[in-house]
Amino acid sequence: MGETIQAQTAQCLRNIQAIVRAAGSSLAKIVSATVILDDPNDFAGMNEEWARWFPLHQPARQGARLPIQRKGFRISIAVIAEA
Repeated sequence: MGETIQAQTAQCLRNIQAIVRAAGSSLAKIVSATVILDDPNDFAGMNEEWARWFPLHQPARQGARLPIQRKGFRISIAVIAEA
């Protein structure tokens, strides 16, 4: 999974990409994302990696802090995509 927020963000986005492709959609069709961070200080690093995956099309985002801590997990991302 990776230890840095950038590595964990990239892994989340690879997982999301596989899921939306399997459903017949794509990252370009993501309209909304909820980004949940363990540490709000990780926002800049997450945003840096996010921009690599979405250089032109920026889905609407909202954020929150993880309500529970799971060892090693720094981020969780949920998305809504068009079919």
